[in-house]
Amino acid sequence: MRTPPPLPPLPSFAHDAVVECVPNFSEGRDKAVIDAIVDAMRAVAGVSVLDVDPGAATNRTVVTLVGHPLPLLEAAFAGIAAAQARIDMRRHSGAHPRIGATDVCPFVPVRGMSMDDCAALAAHLGARVGAALGIPVYLYERAARAPERVNLADIRAGEWEGLADKLRDPAWLPDFGPAEPTDGVLASGATVIGARPFLIALNVNLNTKNVRKANKIGALVREKGIYRKDEQLNIIRDAEGKGIRDPGMFPCVKAIGWFIEEYDRCQVSINFTDHTVSPVHEVVDAIRRVADAEGVVVTGCELVGLIPLDAMRAAGRHYLRRQGGNPGAPDAELIEVAIRSLGLRDVRPFDPNQAIIERRVAGDGRLVGATVRAFVDQLSSVSPAPGGGSVAALCGALSASLAAMVAQLTSGKKGHEHQGAEMDALAVEGQQLKEAFLADVDADTAAFDAIMTAFALPKDTPAQKEARRAAVEAATHGAAAVPARVLTRTRRAAALATLAATGNRNARSDAGVAGLCARACAEGAYYNVLINVSGLKDQAAAAHFRAAAQADWEAVVAETEALAAQIRGELQVNPA
Repeated sequence: MRTPPPLPPLPSFAHDAVVECVPNFSEGRDKAVIDAIVDAMRAVAGVSVLDVDPGAATNRTVVTLVGHPLPLLEAAFAGIAAAQARIDMRRHSGAHPRIGATDVCPFVPVRGMSMDDCAALAAHLGARVGAALGIPVYLYERAARAPERVNLADIRAGEWEGLADKLRDPAWLPDFGPAEPTDGVLASGATVIGARPFLIALNVNLNTKNVRKANKIGALVREKGIYRKDEQLNIIRDAEGKGIRDPGMFPCVKAIGWFIEEYDRCQVSINFTDHTVSPVHEVVDAIRRVADAEGVVVTGCELVGLIPLDAMRAAGRHYLRRQGGNPGAPDAELIEVAIRSLGLRDVRPFDPNQAIIERRVAGDGRLVGATVRAFVDQLSSVSPAPGGGSVAALCGALSASLAAMVAQLTSGKKGHEHQGAEMDALAVEGQQLKEAFLADVDADTAAFDAIMTAFALPKDTPAQKEARRAAVEAATHGAAAVPARVLTRTRRAAALATLAATGNRNARSDAGVAGLCARACAEGAYYNVLINVSGLKDQAAAAHFRAAAQADWEAVVAETEALAAQIRGELQVNPA
């Protein structure tokens, strides 16, 4: 028995970080077993179960979870433990390849997470599962520690039936957990844990029933390409008799054609294993061109499962650019342009609030989702929150929004042709800043509420007093961190306002107001950093907050004062 290694350390995660986990369990027929596994994961606070997809023929259930990385880590462990207790691989059979009760468990970055962060989660979970549950664990994809373990199919070769021999092979010692094929190990099997990009499943709808054409279209765009054929349409083979392929158009794309009776048409079914490498809109546009050459028309697309917001934004910007529009539009407009341009309502309704993963996890916060009237009424009430911190973040959002507006009013306008690319980029960044500031409108109030909750903890015993003290300190640190990041972000908002002032002269007053909003944001955020760090016991942390905040504040003040002087001078000398 190998000595379990210590748990690998975890990076620090942002408060609004979101990660997806998609464990696949080797049970798709017994509802009681499936429910018990899912309930174990659902019981972890801070985790949402978005989908449970059992398959009788495959005898496999795919569960989709999302949440902050720390509770999601707990939920994944709970699910693996529940599966181990209820699934005996020695009696399992099904159509899908599998190697263990929890066959595979990937982490997928959604928001505020890098692939390295997800790989760290995978390694931490793998070490814990190996040590605490005695399950052999292999790391795969971006978490793999050797090239031959990147591909899931390579690790799973031989499936559960070959696991005993695999464990005896020195080349296939698990990354964590036991390497001896005991009865307990064979009962649970092995688990493959990793990190991978978000997988998008999209069907492209065709106006044909000809499966051969659909297959050809899919083969031409997918990564592995299409078999090379001679004049008699026979596959050309190499010296070993293997068919020779011409590579396809897009890496990280898998595609096949099929006929769907329900729709009475063919589709090209696509899996995007990394949409950042091969964007959805680029692949769909290529399929349109290839289909046209085959005399086939693409009528639209059907999304299967969920899609990241970034993929929809990218598609929206792409199609706006093709129309000669500015890509720095708000998210709502980008999403609608993407839906219409991709034809996502072709065969069934498409609800972005259900189909976009970030919308499923969390939409707008309570304050951001309120009407202006409701927000201002609550602000003016006796309640101490929302307060100045939330208002400061709102000022930042207003500043970024005005800069984005001026950029869109400049791009493509006569006399500003030379600024087109610059203003397009400004508008896009302004929208991104706006969204980040809006998130902190609610985050600031949530941070204040956390302090109040910590102060309300019991303090009757020494242990309770210590727990309360630690909770208050942690909440105070969090309350300082929100305005600190707002203030840092405001430096960029101020710079965008200054750049916007070089744009459309008819909107220079709007650029000036963007600068004034950035100044208000910086002042308000600075005040909130100072008042919150005054409650910190950790003086080193407090000093760090103060120094960083002062540097950010001074930079914003200098930039916005210069901009205000410029705008006042222009408007007085050259009144509109």
